[in-house]
Amino acid sequence: MKKIILLCTLAVLMFACKSTSVTSTNTDRKAQVMMKGDWVISAVTYPGSQYIKVNTFQLADSECFIGSTWKFISNNNKGNMALTKANCVSFSSPITWFVNNDGQFILKILDAGEKARKVRDGYILRLANQTETSFQLIDKIDVGGKMTDVVYQFQKVN
Repeated sequence: MKKIILLCTLAVLMFACKSTSVTSTNTDRKAQVMMKGDWVISAVTYPGSQYIKVNTFQLADSECFIGSTWKFISNNNKGNMALTKANCVSFSSPITWFVNNDGQFILKILDAGEKARKVRDGYILRLANQTETSFQLIDKIDVGGKMTDVVYQFQKVN
């Protein structure tokens, strides 16, 4: 009987640990409204970029994201993104996204017709240096045991 109780306690502790790591879902409406519209990634920068290749969102080399187009719709947190750079994989997809009160940008890349709640995997980036015409999304990657920032620079189109 003690073994069963011990296992139940362990399961409860595991769930408690998992729930504390969930990202805040309280949205930063002001930041989201500022992102409304059409954007292009004008640069992707990180230390050692001449030596290290980064596979962004498990889709393509980070260099392929330069020139990619993004549309953010702030009233329903949907949009789309497209990779169109020459000599890179061509890719287009609907997305869902939001900015939480912690300054985190949460992104899900969807397959056509797929509901966001069915998608279990997503990406958490940090929103930085936001203005009406530009902002940065910053991802953290592990390079040889050292956490490194990958900075995606967005510029407003129009």
